[in-house]
Amino acid sequence: MAVVSVFPDEKRQLLTTRSWDFIGFTQEVERQNYESDVIVGVIDSGVWPESKSFDDKGFSPPPAKWKGSCQAFDFTCNNKIIGAKFYPPLHHNALSSKDIESPRDSSGHGTHTASTVAGNSISMASMLGLAQGTARGGVPSARIAVYKVCWSDGCNEASILAAFDDAIKDGVDILSVSISESVSKTNIHFKDVLSVGSFHAMKHGVLTVLSAGNTGPYPKSLQNYQPWAIIVGASTLDRKFVTKVKTGNNIAYEGISLNTFDLKGKYYPIIYGGDAAKKRPGFDQDSSSENKNS
Repeated sequence: MAVVSVFPDEKRQLLTTRSWDFIGFTQEVERQNYESDVIVGVIDSGVWPESKSFDDKGFSPPPAKWKGSCQAFDFTCNNKIIGAKFYPPLHHNALSSKDIESPRDSSGHGTHTASTVAGNSISMASMLGLAQGTARGGVPSARIAVYKVCWSDGCNEASILAAFDDAIKDGVDILSVSISESVSKTNIHFKDVLSVGSFHAMKHGVLTVLSAGNTGPYPKSLQNYQPWAIIVGASTLDRKFVTKVKTGNNIAYEGISLNTFDLKGKYYPIIYGGDAAKKRPGFDQDSSSENKNS
């Protein structure tokens, strides 16, 4: 086997509702019968298979073109999640107590992205009782193949390339990859694993969909821009979650917030937000004040 190129194995980070309706892809849109033969490969942090989004009720066996396998020991693949593989870090001590050494998702990111692409239609879904409605993926009848490359400390580039290779051999039709650029941010495609992986996928007839990134909006904030892939960027949405704060002089102020509790008519003094920081082990006052969640 010849070596084409060598470059450092760096770490990358993961990227991430009514969105399908908002862009005009409603539940009533006319669909083709062959959607159930479409296999979506998700290169991410794994999957939580017990979610209703991945129930295989009504699904036939996987298409004959599927050549992949299920490497999970803590769950069984079905006719919806038809394949699952995981790629542990080269150094086992890089795993934390939060990591699950299997295709099972421990962060929720991979489960979220997989359900966004091909999750079943689930009625009465909500977040903390808010925005109740139907949760569904863009192609609910498609099959899902999971490739877990991301752990609590990031996503190793060597694992990402291996997942691309496996997905191509397994027979996926399309790849969903919500992963950021490398720390070094090279502008040279042949030194970028997402560029290399998606290019090889394209040569084998597999389309890769990459996220544009979580940074911005400002110039040069685009993180993926491969011309042979589809790059999906963020957009505005036609709804927001608001909470009203009523002051003692009976003036109400409205702001963006997720509030699920009732003050029961009791008034509280106004304080500086930094003084309400939730301190946790390993985080100082300044870090806690920034409302970091990791």
